[in-house]
Amino acid sequence: MKKRYLAAGAGLGAVGALVAWKMLTRPGGVNWDDVSADIPHAGNSHFTDVDGLHIHYQQFGERTNPILLLVHGYTASTFVWKTVAPAFAERGFQVIAPDLVGFGFSEKPAWFDYSIQSQARVLSRFMNRLGVGRATVVGSSYGGAVAATLALDYPERVEKLVLVGAVCNDEPKRHPVLRLAKYPGMGEVISAFLNDSPRFVRYRLKNTLAPENHHLITQERIEGIRRPLRAKDAHHSVLMTARNWNACRVEEDAQYIQQPTLLVWGENDSIIPLAVGQRLHDSILNSRLVVFKHCGHIPQEESPDNFVEVVSDFAKDRKGKIAVTEDENMRLDSVS
Repeated sequence: MKKRYLAAGAGLGAVGALVAWKMLTRPGGVNWDDVSADIPHAGNSHFTDVDGLHIHYQQFGERTNPILLLVHGYTASTFVWKTVAPAFAERGFQVIAPDLVGFGFSEKPAWFDYSIQSQARVLSRFMNRLGVGRATVVGSSYGGAVAATLALDYPERVEKLVLVGAVCNDEPKRHPVLRLAKYPGMGEVISAFLNDSPRFVRYRLKNTLAPENHHLITQERIEGIRRPLRAKDAHHSVLMTARNWNACRVEEDAQYIQQPTLLVWGENDSIIPLAVGQRLHDSILNSRLVVFKHCGHIPQEESPDNFVEVVSDFAKDRKGKIAVTEDENMRLDSVS
């Protein structure tokens, strides 16, 4: 019995030592100059200051073209737009893809509250900083909640709205990892170990992508996701975003969204199920719902050609009309 207790104590001590080592040896932040050579389209990257925050963004296309503002999701960055951003530019758009505060290579300050409302406010002021009056705003997943909040709180900024597998309530907080994140101490340890774990990133991608698209889970993609998440400041921002997650307002106030709205969903989305998109479609008066077959949570990566075509048609048409009913990989639900 005594040996068993000694073995258990030794095991706990080893775990404690591992936790301490991880917490003490992780870098404070990721230096852009150290990683820029590995960033897709780094030549299109820029930095600007908004309300004392250093914001990273990528920009494509002619400055006189209609503007698409692309907003990434939770734990993501401009990396998710690496295929479609230049394709949109070829279609005649000026594309602006910022990293949200606390993500990618934007600043990750401890004082920011990491709420959806604050992210939307910074986006509005970011548009001011770049001299952008109005744009078609495209929000993916958590970025969809930010984009919808921008449309609700700053309607003059949003000409049209595109919500891609959008978060609109607090259901994602039921995920076991997000549940544990709310506990002081436990959350700090989890964020430090999981955010930059290749194995965990691969696991997440398998749950995020439709099975037909698991070939997209390459080492390059895993590293592209991990790269900005490896440091202490990123661990803090990811954790605080989870703790300040309050997206229910989006679903509750969706009926007040006045802008022409395109909802893009993967038929096999297991993160934000298609039923959520259908509820939004029912609530938003001037909305269209396009469902991509053989697609999971990130259509812009799983079906980039179709995504660019549908969003381009919607953004260019004065009334937001699109024509995809004949495509075997998509279906267009009725306009509400």
